[in-house]
Amino acid sequence: MTSPASGVPAVSWLYVPGDRPERFAKAVASGADVVIIDLEDAVVPARKDEARANAAAYLRERASGAAGGAGAAGQAGSPGNVAVHVRVNDLTTPRGRDDVAALAALPGLGGLRLPKVESAAVLDALGGCPAPAYAVLESAAGILAAPAVAAHPRVAGVALGEQDLSAELSVTDVAALNQLRLQVVLAAAAAGLPPVPMSVYPDVRDEAGLLASCVAGRAIGMFGRAAIHPRQIPVIRRAFTPTEEETARAAEIAEAAEQAEREGLGAVALPDGRFVDAPIVARARRTLALARHLASPPA
Repeated sequence: MTSPASGVPAVSWLYVPGDRPERFAKAVASGADVVIIDLEDAVVPARKDEARANAAAYLRERASGAAGGAGAAGQAGSPGNVAVHVRVNDLTTPRGRDDVAALAALPGLGGLRLPKVESAAVLDALGGCPAPAYAVLESAAGILAAPAVAAHPRVAGVALGEQDLSAELSVTDVAALNQLRLQVVLAAAAAGLPPVPMSVYPDVRDEAGLLASCVAGRAIGMFGRAAIHPRQIPVIRRAFTPTEEETARAAEIAEAAEQAEREGLGAVALPDGRFVDAPIVARARRTLALARHLASPPA
């Protein structure tokens, strides 16, 4: 998932319960890059049909422009530029398949978030669904299937459901969890997918802990994070914003690459005499694009 305004990966993904439709527009205006209307864990079984109907109604309104439609013009971070996804129920259940059937063709839908994916074969149930699919891996079986899931032609991105995964494996050590995260980071990269966003940080009051966790995740190749409260979004943006040093270094590399291109040179030499190759140049340009995108708070 990339930001429609900038082409850089989405930084923040905000969940909102599907049975709280009064919060949908507020979530879209929160500054998140993606809002995920949740029909799964955030909704009790007795209200799941209601939640699905709420999501469908909002997506129709959004497509028509009545709810700040997806096609509305605006600045980066404005409600019209925010993608709205829906986390459906497990695709292996009738309710999950009914969710997809009811929502997949709605024009206001930016993507389907699929929980508890444990095999690539499960994704075949999407059929001709036009919406981009984001697979959430939440179990040992899901982690082992990560390469096949990421390579499935219907998958636009993968993510981790770390609370369920940690509970199943009784993992409490961060180093052990990082091993699992790296497996998914590798699978996504090998499949040519966007970077893997981090799972939710459950303590909405612990901003220092959230920031430290994001910085650690960024260091192992993850990018962006899901949030459960709008107050977490500025912290997430700050954690994934390139530092001044990183931005300056990227600018130096990009400038040297542009000069080499103008002179018809294949090798890119930096002022200090070091040479860099094409992947380093591409990373520098991504860093600069991200720095520009996150230079100011969302509108």
